[in-house]
Amino acid sequence: MLSNTLIEKDRAHYVHPVVPIRAHERRGVTVLQSGKGVFLTDMEGNELLDGFAGLWCVNAGYGHESVVEAAAEQMRRLPYASGFFHFGSEPAIELAAKLAELSPGDLDHVFFTLGGSDAVDTVIRMVRYFFNARGETAKKHFIALEKGYHGTSSNGAGLTAMPVFHAHFDLPMPWQHHIPSPYPYRNTASSDEEIIAQGVAMLKAKVAELGAETVAAFIMEPVQGSGGVIVPPEGYAKAMQDTCRALGILFIVDEVITGFGRTGPMFACEHEGLTPDFMTTAKGLTSGYAPMGAVFVSDRIYQVMADAVPDGVPFGHGFTYSGHPVSAAVALEVIKLYEGGMIDNARTVGAYFETQLKTLQDHPLVGDIRCKGLLAGIEIVIDKANKTKPSKDMTIAARLAKAGYENGLLFRAFADDVIGLAPPICITETEVDLLITRLRATLNAISA
Repeated sequence: MLSNTLIEKDRAHYVHPVVPIRAHERRGVTVLQSGKGVFLTDMEGNELLDGFAGLWCVNAGYGHESVVEAAAEQMRRLPYASGFFHFGSEPAIELAAKLAELSPGDLDHVFFTLGGSDAVDTVIRMVRYFFNARGETAKKHFIALEKGYHGTSSNGAGLTAMPVFHAHFDLPMPWQHHIPSPYPYRNTASSDEEIIAQGVAMLKAKVAELGAETVAAFIMEPVQGSGGVIVPPEGYAKAMQDTCRALGILFIVDEVITGFGRTGPMFACEHEGLTPDFMTTAKGLTSGYAPMGAVFVSDRIYQVMADAVPDGVPFGHGFTYSGHPVSAAVALEVIKLYEGGMIDNARTVGAYFETQLKTLQDHPLVGDIRCKGLLAGIEIVIDKANKTKPSKDMTIAARLAKAGYENGLLFRAFADDVIGLAPPICITETEVDLLITRLRATLNAISA
């Protein structure tokens, strides 16, 4: 099909997620056609190094025939099996067991979703069920971080702390609250220890303001992704977990972006030995080859919920495609790739990636480079000494995206002038070098 025909069909019928709608209609869609390893090819034949793994998700890279075959074999044998009414399928059961084996702490129970947004929504429902079952019915309030991202469901989008997801959607709701992000680059604190102490103090103050008897949970990403790839100081997450435990509120870790090798280990929780009450995952779970998310539930929480469900009465939560057998088969095969060398690669090449990124620090537009494994953000400034952000009329994000594409590189150009990078964890050092070369050319293009 000719690409111009597709562009017209797209313009007329396809409502895209998270784009300026009229601007997209004027611009037209960029049609991607194929992918292999860390490279994509568009409909015009341009080869692009995917520095963002699709949407932080194609961790294993494109074109793995073993994953395709696993999906095809499962589709031939059993393309669908409900998880309702006591039914299940072999791949969903095996995947739940495998994830429980890999998970931190006592996250021994897994509920499957279609992605990250409904995973967060599921956690919200389960937290409420848990406290209602314990008779603590006043515990309804949730606290998240400014610049945090927790999906776009009707509930999760309120925990997401970005104005674009709130405007005209009547969000956040009265039970959703935010405290400042650690954001080391723009924090006035003089040390990491002070940033950590700030976080603890602000969480305690918010709980005190709301009343400890009304606060249910605190949720955070180990690295804030869509908020600009903000990497908290080492020890921040553990301090927040300890504070939650002391205050009697649940601690939820959102690993939708950071899970499955993105920051080095299988889960970012491993960096600080976190043992959350809930953990959400998606994206890298199937490497984006099929839709799937997973909620990890600690045994302590699960047992309370299970005991609260009256005998013979269903637990009132579920999705038609929970534990979809094809997605589960894909996830199992992808995990084999991770355990077969990609996690090791993520650790070693992640360190090289950070070292090479730091060579861009001398560029006049680069204010800050922050990195955790193969997850990085580069903050653009026009005055390095004063950390001055570009004005909106400079349209830095749009210019970055355009220049990157012209230089054969895809990345996330955030609206607040941050470049987001998350290449597939199969990337080689040679490919990292190519990414850096193309990124420097992109920065040079917009500073010319």
